[in-house]
Amino acid sequence: MLKRQHAVVIVLAAGLAACGESSTLQVADGTGPSPKLPEPNKTLIPTVNIAPAVGWSQGAKPIAAEGLQVSAFAEDLDHPRWLYVLPNGDVLVAETNAPPKPDDSKGIRGWVMEKVMGKAGAGVPSANRITLLRDANHDGIAETRSVFLQNLNSPFGMALVGNDLYVADSDKLLRFPYQAGADSISAQPTKVVDLPGGPLNHHWTKNVIASPDGKKLYVTVGSNSNVGENGMDKEEGRAAIWEVDPATGSHRIFASGLRNPNGMDWEPATGKLWTAVNERDEIGSDLVPDYITSVKDGGFYGWPYSYYGQHVDVRVDPQNPELVAKAIAPDFAVGPHTASLGLSFADGSKLPNFTEGAFIGQHGSWNRKPHSGYKVIFVPFADGKPTGMPMDVLTGFLNADEKAMGRPVGVVIDKQGDLLVADDVGNKVWRVSAK
Repeated sequence: MLKRQHAVVIVLAAGLAACGESSTLQVADGTGPSPKLPEPNKTLIPTVNIAPAVGWSQGAKPIAAEGLQVSAFAEDLDHPRWLYVLPNGDVLVAETNAPPKPDDSKGIRGWVMEKVMGKAGAGVPSANRITLLRDANHDGIAETRSVFLQNLNSPFGMALVGNDLYVADSDKLLRFPYQAGADSISAQPTKVVDLPGGPLNHHWTKNVIASPDGKKLYVTVGSNSNVGENGMDKEEGRAAIWEVDPATGSHRIFASGLRNPNGMDWEPATGKLWTAVNERDEIGSDLVPDYITSVKDGGFYGWPYSYYGQHVDVRVDPQNPELVAKAIAPDFAVGPHTASLGLSFADGSKLPNFTEGAFIGQHGSWNRKPHSGYKVIFVPFADGKPTGMPMDVLTGFLNADEKAMGRPVGVVIDKQGDLLVADDVGNKVWRVSAK
């Protein structure tokens, strides 16, 4: 009997991967300050269009924009997802993947999605470490690497304030003592605050950024579901950015209604906090656009009750019209289902034509036909606001068979003014520089 059920589930998984509706709009239609938002197209079976992960063949690499070149800064990493540049130029890379979360894969649908998403390269065990990469001779290749921190729990974001290094694990914010030039940290961490985790922990990635004066920390916490289907009691403290006092661990919700915020950075001209957010799935290939937005203190951005301002999501039960009335429309859409994760402003960039604006790492779609994302883009800014359509910076992550040789995640400007890109499927950190 169990074998028969197992076979049925495998057939169902194969069927899911081959079915669903298709887009009627271009990705560009769902991009910009006023994206097109067609009527929802909810199907009986969700659109599943995975780009199977195959990795890079020998000598292959992404395609850089005109005037730029790309090379491997570091290779043979283990699912590198996030990057942080230390003041001395050393680069920290979080080699990480999802923690155990057994409640997230319960039932046939959960099991199927777990298997299908594994095809996208997301099924490998987490290395649970942060590695230090050092390019001492500034030739664009990290000739030294060392295990900087280990035995973590799906680490993601990192932030240095003075001699305190903060690491956002999947369920807590930790503080480590740091000495400039150190190759590793052996000291035990101090817990600053617990973060929502547990056996569900659907969106597990937690990022952290310090305020310019270092007195506050801002931590992203994604939702525990697509649109609240696990119950809103499972969403306490989630779909939000926390403001944390690192001295005491006290915290408050700085902004909410953000389904899955990841990248954060301070916009140089205005000093405003911006974030990149993954919006909801399963209402069609053209909905809902992911976005980047400035974040208002106390702002509510709609999830799960509405999207892109006050467009009500009828799937949510019960509804909340009072919150919908307060929902803030984001500043700039970056395409439906692009899985825009990384965000870094071009402060210090020496890349020609890419010096004022935001770099966005787009991990790539699974709920859209045809695929979207799988590239790094640049949104130009002027006077603290987006001023034009995005430009491609790094493409070519999908091969001719629509298989993923790599998937970009974190993006950051290094001390030389070049762009570093974490590629978790390709197991590399790419360096984009001027020709």
